[in-house]
Amino acid sequence: MKTISILHLGGTIASKVSKEGGVVAQFTAKDIQNLYPEIKKLAKINSRLLANMMSENMNFKHYNLIAKEIKKEINKGIDGIILTQGTDTLHYTSSALAFMLENLPIPVILVGSQRSSDRGSSDAGLNLISAINFINQTNFAEVAICMHSSMEDTSCSILPGTKSRKLSTSRRDAFKAINSTPLALIYPDKGIDFLKKNYKKVDKKRNLTLKLLDPKLKIGLLKSHPHFSLDDIKPYKHYDGLVIEGTGLGHLPIEKTDSFTQENQKIYNELKNLAKTMPIILTSQCIFGRINMNVYSPGRKLQEIGILGNLLDLTTETAFIKLAWLLSNHKKSEVPDLISENLRGEISDRTSTEFLED
Repeated sequence: MKTISILHLGGTIASKVSKEGGVVAQFTAKDIQNLYPEIKKLAKINSRLLANMMSENMNFKHYNLIAKEIKKEINKGIDGIILTQGTDTLHYTSSALAFMLENLPIPVILVGSQRSSDRGSSDAGLNLISAINFINQTNFAEVAICMHSSMEDTSCSILPGTKSRKLSTSRRDAFKAINSTPLALIYPDKGIDFLKKNYKKVDKKRNLTLKLLDPKLKIGLLKSHPHFSLDDIKPYKHYDGLVIEGTGLGHLPIEKTDSFTQENQKIYNELKNLAKTMPIILTSQCIFGRINMNVYSPGRKLQEIGILGNLLDLTTETAFIKLAWLLSNHKKSEVPDLISENLRGEISDRTSTEFLED
């Protein structure tokens, strides 16, 4: 039997309906083990609580804490780590850990649930058991997410840590791989079906290096929209970096086309000034596909003033985390080159026809 450490951070998987009627995170590590006693038959389980919180309350300090606690567990010689937390920011955490845990020797699998563990329809049990089985039966050694692959209790997906996203507020199969496919499917009765064979394998001789996030950094996250204005951008003047979720292939309202769009020239000038002081990464509001700022003239103008992100298929959430990680561990002058490098599987080498038009 393998030895697996389960680190708990609260969230719906550790929640139950309170007397007041709302769902709150209040389970202990022992409570979760008692709810699913069968996991003790699958592996030697070390379970402890790091925090009891809903994931929207997490920040960079929590990511640093998690990374340090993971290193402690790895130093004990365990075979794998499962991290349970709320689903709302699960994909932010998986991205952060993928970047922060350099030379990871064993698997780190993040598990959540869409429905609290005290409900008969909870997805928590299958998600947790599937993550344990995946660690037991494979030599996978990366950061990944394990969640339901459908609304039924038929299988779970192992999803890439830097290319996944929550796409539904309540469905049990809310998490999907973006511009990618699941790494594997886990069936309760049929074992594991690997969909990708190119992954890092367990090697306990690898020495884990922690590259943490700087909690003092201020990284902005701004979404373009109709009636966008100069005032939308001004608050980020004193930030360290900015991610802007643009439209389509990577567009922002920067062109004056008639008497109603005079504000757009001001937006362009402000972006030009900001790009001289901080890295600005452009992503797309579209879920699938990649940025291509070469197609339309506004995209070319954005590149000319130093807006980054062209030809990348980073999700907005991963772009936010990657920019924070780069500014925490590298010189600002290195960001333009490194943002385009595929460091942790966050950028696809090519866009599959599955995510392109017919």
